Amino acid sequence: MTDTNMGMVFLVLAGIMNASFTLPMKFTRRWAWENTWLAWTVFALLILPPIVTFATVPHLGGVYAAAPDGILLDVLLFGAGWGVAQVFFGLAVDAIGIALTFSLVMGISAAMGTLVPLVRLHPERLNSPAGHEVLGGVALVIAGVVLCAIAGRKREKALSIGAQKNKNAGVGLTLAILCGFGAAFVNFGLAFGAPLMETARQHGAGALSAANAVWMPLVFAGAVPNLLYCFWLLRRNRTSAKFGSGGARPWGLAVVMAGFWVGSTLLSGAGTGVLGSWGPILGWPVFMSLIVIMATLLGIMTGEWKNSGRLPLRIQWTGVALLVLAVFVLANTSRYLT
Repeated sequence: MTDTNMGMVFLVLAGIMNASFTLPMKFTRRWAWENTWLAWTVFALLILPPIVTFATVPHLGGVYAAAPDGILLDVLLFGAGWGVAQVFFGLAVDAIGIALTFSLVMGISAAMGTLVPLVRLHPERLNSPAGHEVLGGVALVIAGVVLCAIAGRKREKALSIGAQKNKNAGVGLTLAILCGFGAAFVNFGLAFGAPLMETARQHGAGALSAANAVWMPLVFAGAVPNLLYCFWLLRRNRTSAKFGSGGARPWGLAVVMAGFWVGSTLLSGAGTGVLGSWGPILGWPVFMSLIVIMATLLGIMTGEWKNSGRLPLRIQWTGVALLVLAVFVLANTSRYLT
């Protein structure tokens, strides 16, 4: 298996795991959303990343000390921006519903997370077969996500979900758009944190683990807005006492969520690293597409589309088909890396 094929396999697996990581939240009913999300934040963003990074990146202190000036600060700022985007996501869902928010965020994030690194890192390839295929793949992702948004809105209407949220539609749309831009900051951290990966490789890190030197500060910074938002919700909703309910089960489910998310993160970083400077350009839209595809399958398997009617499902499957095509187009672009 070539490095490019291996990178794509890693990204596909990462997308599947990322789409699955929130599934355990369906079984933490004794906790409020903020209880589960706070526990997930602690495990996924604060505890597991340093364990993994110290285990896989030799001489980590020396890596950060030898990193090019300003690169670590850039990664931290990208991580903080991503963390703020996650808070915006929660607020947007409350205002306009999960379907429209999810689709707007995925579409904008896929476009920005791909195009900005392409323009900055490989501007000479924009008007080339590789550039054309990347742009075509991104267009398919956006089209597929738009159809999924339409299907999701029809599903919500059929099931009478989110009927009381229209009064905040303008604010919700604004927050979802801002979240879409902010969600791409994760990919910017990987794309523009490449010198830090190279420094990690110089200190003995392997090709598959060098990205962990970027992931740790990225998610540490992203944890701060998440923690602040959860603490605010706990105080507003007076749900802190719920941590004592349910026994060990919800804590265990939060650990499972963290494991899936961290596994997705590691695989995504490994895939990006194997693809080199084209990793963030090709990998990000593939990653976004697989999340939507897998989220659709899980939603159908868990009954989320039951009683929504045939038309929403047909539109959703059409959108998923476009996303699958986008994955093949973008994977095919990897031949230009050889």
